Amino acid sequence: MIGRELKLLAGNANRPLAEEVSAALGIELCQATVGRFSDGEVRVKIDETVRGADVFVIQPTSPPVNDNLMELLIMVDALRRASVRQVVAVIPYYGYARQDRKHIGRVPISARLVANLLETAGVDRVLTMELHVGQIQGFFNIPVDNLRTDPVFADYIKDTEPDLSDMIVVSPDVGGLGRARRLAEQLRLPLAVLEKRRNTDGLGIKEIRVIGEVRGKRAILIDDIVSTGGTLAHAAQVLIDHGTVEVCACCT
Repeated sequence: MIGRELKLLAGNANRPLAEEVSAALGIELCQATVGRFSDGEVRVKIDETVRGADVFVIQPTSPPVNDNLMELLIMVDALRRASVRQVVAVIPYYGYARQDRKHIGRVPISARLVANLLETAGVDRVLTMELHVGQIQGFFNIPVDNLRTDPVFADYIKDTEPDLSDMIVVSPDVGGLGRARRLAEQLRLPLAVLEKRRNTDGLGIKEIRVIGEVRGKRAILIDDIVSTGGTLAHAAQVLIDHGTVEVCACCT
């Protein structure tokens, strides 16, 4: 994008994040109106010319997921109709990521549907962080940059913990094992995982087993999506019941 005009557009999902990005890059946010009509429909108007520009739309699809997703789609459509050159959707939190497969019959793969919607709206590239599962990248026919957070967490832990000898990295489930392994490798720490056995309906958890030696250790739990905190709280209690002396959490 060297030599091209670069613009930043923010929705309402995380305005402070967009303002921090704007300040870091020294680029003012694009003037735009992103609000609601009286009946609740999303209203978007780009208040400056963006013709021929490369526009980064900063809009995580975090709760309220549907509102933020619709804002993103309509902003992208408005940009396309304003003759931009390229649209990059910056989505640190990718909503519907947990619905990435059919775990039981007659359920949707909503993460794939969201990918289709973004492409249909006119997104050229997606910039996201720590997708719930890597396979979501394959749902797209456009480039997807999935940024990792383990280097950031590793640097923070090294700066704040002078002695790591009694620490262990723990994944709260088997699905997050790759994420936990990367952090463990960065810190040169051992690794443990909690294996969850769910009820047949896929909703409730029947049993949790600890795979790895956590007794007498200080545990670093790493997880990606935190909705209610229930999974982390339950995992921490299981670790304490198995002799862990301290639990901290890293959440992407």
